[in-house]
Amino acid sequence: MTEPRHSTAAAGGAPSGPDVVTDEVDVVSLPTVRQNVFDPPPELTALRAEAPVRRLRYPDGHLGWLVTGHRAARAVLADPRFSARSELKRVPVARPGSDPFYGRPALPGWLVDMDPPDHTRIRRLLTGEFTARRMKQLVPRIERVVDERLSHLARQAQPADLVEAFALPVPSLVICELLGVPTAAREDFQHQSTLLFRLDVSADQATEAMDWLDGFLRELVRHRRARPGDDLLSRLVADGSMTEEEVAGTGVLLLTAGHETTAGSIGLGTFALLCHPEQLAALRADPTLTDNAVEELLRYLTIFQFGVPRTPLEDVELAGRLLRAGESVTVSLSAANRDPEAFAEPDSLRLDRRTSAHLAFGHGIHQCIGQNLARAEMRVAFPALFRHFPELRLAVPLDAVPLGHDMGFYGAHRLPVAW
Repeated sequence: MTEPRHSTAAAGGAPSGPDVVTDEVDVVSLPTVRQNVFDPPPELTALRAEAPVRRLRYPDGHLGWLVTGHRAARAVLADPRFSARSELKRVPVARPGSDPFYGRPALPGWLVDMDPPDHTRIRRLLTGEFTARRMKQLVPRIERVVDERLSHLARQAQPADLVEAFALPVPSLVICELLGVPTAAREDFQHQSTLLFRLDVSADQATEAMDWLDGFLRELVRHRRARPGDDLLSRLVADGSMTEEEVAGTGVLLLTAGHETTAGSIGLGTFALLCHPEQLAALRADPTLTDNAVEELLRYLTIFQFGVPRTPLEDVELAGRLLRAGESVTVSLSAANRDPEAFAEPDSLRLDRRTSAHLAFGHGIHQCIGQNLARAEMRVAFPALFRHFPELRLAVPLDAVPLGHDMGFYGAHRLPVAW
């Protein structure tokens, strides 16, 4: 994991002082192997205990930084000196499928890969669509989708796959309805979006998947321009502030991330609750725990498993380290969400804890714009699932559940259950 290295900071007008460390001894590669189903790699815990910010070697040989402490992570994500631009990003794990998209300007509409003012312009158009008030209005539609999928699950032969029958289709159907995407296309876009987040797909495969998704959304945008409906794409088209390419790109981003992340959280969250029967019993006994339970599951699981990339635009001092302009930074959300300086007994799942400071959705101006939608879906899904299936249980041993070690978003590929 570590290798000896001595590097001296280059000369220049960088901030320096008696507490700034510029000489490094240990360089690490990002730990990725989990020993416990629900915990991040144990090496991350050890690294965070040693120092919240330290040197990281990237797969391409670049020497950058790994941020594991909660306070340092919040500082990076809130600091405008750290850029989110895709042309500056490097991935901390080998992932050929990212090659066509990193190291070059952001795709149209992909605000997660932009800095202000482009990021500000597009995000401002979307913010009103994802407010807590707007999501509260959407709850009856979410409840209808959840009830339909639970009825479908009840008709399945046992054991049934909870991911295929429930965790994946619920957010997929909701985001389709919100955007105005025909539900008949759901399986196709699910397949293509999964390819985008796999670690083992080639650059050509990822490009083909993105081309399919982009072509699909552009055709839909043109259709909505001719025949507008009561959906997000129609409203973006009618506003006129974005180009057709930007509306389509934004649609691809919301469509892919909007179901992959929440599906992972519902599937893995169910798995975690079934493996912590005392916490599940508390939730069943007291439905008012639901909001806390959702936040705690988000913190505890942190499915964005390999971190958030940032790049300092100028030299920055952080936690006693001097980060030079252009050196890549990876913020480990999973390590930060298990930081004992921020959360008592961080490796325990406790549904009654207040975890409003977790970073599962990121922080700062790039904090996930769909977080209120994800929360609304989880707040409906978990109580309804365990109300409909009070005897729900795993149908296979814990170690037989196939998990998403091969994905950018961690989750269960399948979750066999019985009731």
